[in-house]
Amino acid sequence: MFDPLSLKYDAAGLVPAIAQDAASGEVLMMAWMNAEAVARTLETGRVTYWSRSRRGFWVKGESSGHVQELVEMRVDCDRDCLLVLVRQSGPACHTNRRSCFYTAIREGDEVEIMTPMV
Repeated sequence: MFDPLSLKYDAAGLVPAIAQDAASGEVLMMAWMNAEAVARTLETGRVTYWSRSRRGFWVKGESSGHVQELVEMRVDCDRDCLLVLVRQSGPACHTNRRSCFYTAIREGDEVEIMTPMV
């Protein structure tokens, strides 16, 4: 049985979690999890993060309806980063874009490559 405490957390007790669309492979966002957020995600199938600014748990989509349903959780080779494969309902970014990675650096300039979905 997987033990969330087996991961290597930073000094604040957090590990980065990269959310990726399980079907398309698109990288959607990065957020933080602590051991309890990892456990809650695995128990419920709803991706749960730790909000550093609010100092509390954040179930993706609980207020926006843009839910992340867990398909699979992967641990990297150093055990200090997670890849969370999800089924994303609606935009993943709080700016209403599909992905938080909507700005590219091209020829030294920042270029917006994605418009809001709604």
